Amino acid sequence: MSALAFSNPRVQQLRRLIRRRSARHDEGCFVVEGPTLVAEAVAAGWECEAQFVSSDADGVAQPGVDGAGTVFPLADGVLGRVASTTTPQSPIAIVRMRDWGPPAALLESSSFVVALDRVNDPGNLGTILRSAEAAGVELVAVTAGSVDPYSPKVVRASAGAVFHVPVVEATIGEVASAGLSTVGSTSHDAPGRTVEPYTSTDLTGRIALVLGNEASGLPAEWTDRNGPIDRWTTIPHQGRSESLNVAMAATVLVFEAARRRAARLG
Repeated sequence: MSALAFSNPRVQQLRRLIRRRSARHDEGCFVVEGPTLVAEAVAAGWECEAQFVSSDADGVAQPGVDGAGTVFPLADGVLGRVASTTTPQSPIAIVRMRDWGPPAALLESSSFVVALDRVNDPGNLGTILRSAEAAGVELVAVTAGSVDPYSPKVVRASAGAVFHVPVVEATIGEVASAGLSTVGSTSHDAPGRTVEPYTSTDLTGRIALVLGNEASGLPAEWTDRNGPIDRWTTIPHQGRSESLNVAMAATVLVFEAARRRAARLG
């Protein structure tokens, strides 16, 4: 098979899927980059439609990952022009999005959920997914306006967790309507909110840990009596910082919840 030039339609599809959220969701596919993540996607049972590998000086394609669809060699220099990283590694693969099922049904069948309201940074979402998987979270819900969980940066930052933790789009109200007890994370006291340290907050039972946007947190109008949050928690800290990074806060909360839930079962 001859190596694909940058102008090849398949290469342009790769470029489109890497750069544009709308293309990913219109085509139902996203791009996974690098041998470790491509192998993880295949091992987790995701459908890989094709993989693309760089060529050596003799034009011989490097080995791809078994089970990841048809292998297409790329002409010299093409991988660097297409990939989202400055020092890309082949293979990169086109992977089909998985249909996890209706969000409402998933929420109703889950007991340990993380819900994110307008989290915009791909590194933050990827790290939250990684921590969520490690802590045993069953489902991550993101609201409209959040970063795309299938963007290359999120997939990379998740270290493969995106292949193991279902991610669905839902409002925080829909999360609450599924019968989950919503625990809102806040960095400070606010009028109308009764806030407890996370070490004193009940994190057992069917819960959704709710975290907000990096800059503004959860909406200020959400209080004890108004909004979808059942109770509020905070992570006390010292020093000059007003708050923890949202991914750091999520990591602290999911592991504390996991510890408390395991202790209750034990």
